[in-house]
Amino acid sequence: MTPAIAADEAGAKPQEVEAVVSNIKNHAEFTPYSAPLKFEPKAAYTATAESVRDSLIRQWNLTHQELARKDPKQAYYISMEFLQGRALLNALGNLDITNAYAQALKQLGYDLETIADQEPDAALGNGGLGRLASCFLDSLATLNLPAGGYGLRYKHGLFRQSIDKAGQHEEPENWLEMGHPWEVQRHGIVYPIQFFGEVQVGENGKRRWVGGEKVLAQAYDVPIPGYKTKNTISLRLWSAAVPAEYFQLEKFNNGEYEEATKAWATAEQICAVLYPGDGTEAGKLLRLKQQYMLCSASVQDIVETFLDRRPEGSPVNWSEFPEKVAIQMNDTHPTLAAPELMRLLLDREGLGWDEAWGIVTKTVNYTNHTVLPEALEKWPLAVFSKLLPRHLEIIAEIDKRFIASLREQHKSASKEELADLISRLRILGGVLSDDEKELGATQNGGEPPKQVVRMANLCVIAAQVVNGVAQIHSDIVKNETFNDFYKMWPHKFQNKTNGVTPRRWLKFANPKLSAVISKWLGSDEWVTDTTKLTGLRKFADDKKLHEEWVSAKKAAKEVLAGYIKDKIGVTVNPSALFDIQIKRIHEYKRQLLNILGVIYRYKQLKAMSPEERAKVVPRVVMFGGKAFATYTQAKRIVKLVTDVGSVVNNDAKIGDLLKVVFLTNYNVTVAETAIPASELSQHISTAGMEASGTSNMKFALNGCLIIGTLDGANVEIREQVGEENFFLFGITADEVPIARKEREEGKFLPDPRFVEACDFVRSKAFGDYDYQPLLDSLEGNSGFGRGDYFLVGRDFATYLEAQKKVDEAYLDQDRWARMSIMSTAGSGVFSSDRTIKQYAEEIWNIKPLKVE
Repeated sequence: MTPAIAADEAGAKPQEVEAVVSNIKNHAEFTPYSAPLKFEPKAAYTATAESVRDSLIRQWNLTHQELARKDPKQAYYISMEFLQGRALLNALGNLDITNAYAQALKQLGYDLETIADQEPDAALGNGGLGRLASCFLDSLATLNLPAGGYGLRYKHGLFRQSIDKAGQHEEPENWLEMGHPWEVQRHGIVYPIQFFGEVQVGENGKRRWVGGEKVLAQAYDVPIPGYKTKNTISLRLWSAAVPAEYFQLEKFNNGEYEEATKAWATAEQICAVLYPGDGTEAGKLLRLKQQYMLCSASVQDIVETFLDRRPEGSPVNWSEFPEKVAIQMNDTHPTLAAPELMRLLLDREGLGWDEAWGIVTKTVNYTNHTVLPEALEKWPLAVFSKLLPRHLEIIAEIDKRFIASLREQHKSASKEELADLISRLRILGGVLSDDEKELGATQNGGEPPKQVVRMANLCVIAAQVVNGVAQIHSDIVKNETFNDFYKMWPHKFQNKTNGVTPRRWLKFANPKLSAVISKWLGSDEWVTDTTKLTGLRKFADDKKLHEEWVSAKKAAKEVLAGYIKDKIGVTVNPSALFDIQIKRIHEYKRQLLNILGVIYRYKQLKAMSPEERAKVVPRVVMFGGKAFATYTQAKRIVKLVTDVGSVVNNDAKIGDLLKVVFLTNYNVTVAETAIPASELSQHISTAGMEASGTSNMKFALNGCLIIGTLDGANVEIREQVGEENFFLFGITADEVPIARKEREEGKFLPDPRFVEACDFVRSKAFGDYDYQPLLDSLEGNSGFGRGDYFLVGRDFATYLEAQKKVDEAYLDQDRWARMSIMSTAGSGVFSSDRTIKQYAEEIWNIKPLKVE
């Protein structure tokens, strides 16, 4: 459901509105997406989108012309995910033409909200990684910075989530079914991508990668407009295709249809879905194909742009490349950008190793987004060497030279110390160094070591700058995850705390609250300078502001309640406390802690007298997020949430005092409805495991209070909004290893309330589903599971105490309103504009280039 559009009916001139009406009609008549003589909602959406795109393309072309003419240093953001959300309202808002289109559509018999609801979310991402990338693009354009993004054009995204009595189901997300009016296929921008084959050595010693499988990377560009600026940058998406000559006509005519079209089918697999399962070798090969195609096509395009901008006829000075190009690798997925740039410089351009490596290490940068071992990618050497033989040679040479530098730097170390250091830091894990061979080193009880390519290590070695995404995360990166590297290269490591765009996440998503903010601050300058939000602090005790603030929040809650009724079939009371946890389902994010807390609350409510219940704060607890298709425990958590909801929501004795809702198929559009309506949001990950989080920033920006641990950006949010406006619980990151050890050794005695909640699940109160494997994972002393690795039991008691403080605060609505205002007032620092300015000045060294 689209938020209500705050359009001023008098805000557009009649001639502007008539021009829009005419343009929409023109597109409706000539668009290929709709049947003749029909102007149904989907056709109206497409015509409207193409009309808006006309304005974007004009600005887009001006931006490209200015970049080509002035040839500034440019930043390129490479990411496997871009969680864009819907484009129509964002584009209208950034172009400042919402009023004209709202009035034009009214003349055509539609309201803008209805038309906006026809747009599917672009299925190009899954969670915070992709949404951050999209917020960054918005800020890059708004700040007039010369930059752009590169991603893959997934046909079906991750998956569309549906929920029934059996739990979560995954279905294809057919977002391209009706076409995508925001993209432009660049037929002239196609790059060859190679897989498999072999490396041949010529007489002159030059190496050539030959044979194997070949596909083409076809460019599709999506315009990204800045806010009230002409600058419009590009998100370039790659789609896999094959040359026409790969279609074997003779075999097709002989009835060998599958063989004749095999190359096409193989190419189609590459961009079919985001993150295909990699439990098999075929799955690993496909995931690695995706990553390499993204990196190869993007790097080829970057090099081509650099060459195109050189004066015609002049020799290429490759030392200028880092002065014109900055590449940002968003997590480890784009690691192959570094060896791919090496390959092009060595094999195609004929540079020597030292010159090429010098260019690479001054060009590429690496953002680390996690300390979880499974996200620090390690590819089996056998798989990697099969798919990318030339790149393995290059990586092996990087590894060899890096080991030589370690030997040089640690001449005084013993053989044992040196061997241990090399085995930890080298890129080719499990490949024994000379020292290890001499020492007879093995692992796994004498078994040969597993040979892998450690992508994170390659990133750190190749990158000019390595950054974390919140201060606590960056400290962990330096002091734990990459401590040995940090000791060697302290100058490489930086922190860049994440941010979110205030345009999409407050001004457009929450227009009523935005209007209140602008009124009390005297302008809407905060939209591009969120530091001005601190001005709300001086009005935090003003009862008139309280009244307007609560009214705006109540309106958003009513919109969400309507969405829940329409889409989920559950009736909720908008006067209840709206408590929301929406993010990827993962054990470390501890949705399990949340639902066990709900279960305990429900059990207590059932035991209360009617008089006691009358004093209880009514609460609607909402969950949203996708569990990865092969992540069994996460899917069990989804099942438990929905089972608890089925029982609680139908318990007449409890009524509106407690409701449990799972917001199915969580995406950007759902978030744009849920976040403005939120009053409490749960960011309760095990301390030290969440890199940053960005949903916590979106919630705080919208006046939502946070209950959470000292993890990720929670630490900095609490500092900014004030400790008294944050519900803190749980142990700290430095206490986590101690707590885990106590749990393993049987020294920890769980709180009786935790045992009571778990036993209530075991009692089959929520159905006959077998939750024992999920509950076993919480058992630290029984030999089951992983000893409650994420410390749900350890933090349960303080979590319940924090929830009591939430109820106490909500009973005093004046106090809650003040806390909510202070939350928004303290959130300005978490704008993606601030983050991007820091990247531009401290990593990329790029400067604004405004299109006049």
